[in-house]
This record gives sequence, structure tokens and C-alpha cells, in this order.
Amino acid sequence: MSASRPERRIEAGRFIRLEPLTEAHLPALWRALGRAEVFAGGFGGGPAGLPADEGAFGEWMLRRFPHREGNCYAVRLAAGPDAGSIVGTSSLAEFALEREHAHLGWTGYDPRVWGTAVNPETKLLLLGLAFDHGFGRVRLQADAVNARSRAAIERLGATFEGITRRDVRRADGSWRDTAVYSILVDEWPEVRSRLVARLESAAAPALMPAEG
Repeated sequence: MSASRPERRIEAGRFIRLEPLTEAHLPALWRALGRAEVFAGGFGGGPAGLPADEGAFGEWMLRRFPHREGNCYAVRLAAGPDAGSIVGTSSLAEFALEREHAHLGWTGYDPRVWGTAVNPETKLLLLGLAFDHGFGRVRLQADAVNARSRAAIERLGATFEGITRRDVRRADGSWRDTAVYSILVDEWPEVRSRLVARLESAAAPALMPAEG
């Protein structure tokens, strides 16, 4: 099967829906992601990359994300008390059709949904989209010092490939070492089963703790 770039369209799950990212999503994304703790782990080039305000964030998103050559999505809650809320973003990009390679990244979430069903279902939808379109290898990566993101990638069942040293300049001018992982199409059935099992026992994400 030859690889082909997926069509940009809504991808619906049980807890979330992925919507092709547009400028209309930017104010809600600023409210979700414009926080020091989001950038502290390496999103956006690290702490120094946090934009000063909503306007700067919109300009940064339009400049930094792979809108033309990739499929960028806003992550919206589809279940639970806060259904309808935008809680993050993720993208499939760097499509190498002849090599059947793609990159799943540019991912950031509102800290209030960290550790919930949001990330596993986002990965389930985007990995499924890539493998259903003929890709044989999907790369995932994180700043080598970002223990939280690396743990999330490893929990998916991705294989650690190594460290690319002095790979990307951070927002503060220092150089980032990048931890590189991948999932191959032959590994996808097992990875998919693990993600489905995690979601079967998950509760609908909520932005505020339940009263009581």
C-alpha cells in the first residue's frame, strides 16, 4: 500500500474530536496553552518560548506549526461536563510518502487534562490515521530532558531509537537534545490494543474537579 497524506477533516473519538486547526481556534488554544507549566517541559521551545499575550501566541502558532505541509488539529472535548472545550493541539506532518514515514508531534495540552484520556485518544486517532493511509513508521519525539513527555510516549509502546544531539535550538538560545521514538506498522495492532484498553477504563475528562 502506497502512503498518502490524509485528508484534513474532523476525526471523532469517544472523549475528544480532532478539528483541522484554523485561526478561529487560536483564542481558545491560548486559554488552554498559554501557561508557564505547558512551556516548561519543552513545548514551543521551552519556558522562554511562552508568548506574551494572545496576539503574540496567534502569530507564533501560525509561524511555528506545519500548517501547509502537515495536518494540524485542535483537540476539543467531546464528552463529560466540559464537552465543547478546546484543550490542546497535535499534528501529523513531515510526510515522506516514498519512505512511508510521518511525524506525530507539535502536541500540547491544558495541564488540567494531563493524565486523562485526552492524550491516549489523540494518539489513537492520529496513529490510526497514519497507518490507515499507508505509512509504515511514525516518529514521536521530545526534548531529552522532558521526563513527563518521554514517559507518555513510552507508555504508548513506542520504541526508543536514541538521542539526536544538539538537534534544535530552544527559545532561550540553548541547544536541545532530542529523544526519538517510533512506532512501526507491524507494531500498530499491539499498540492500538493497549490504547483501547486504557480508554475502556477511562473517565470523561473534566477541567474542574468534581464538587463533593
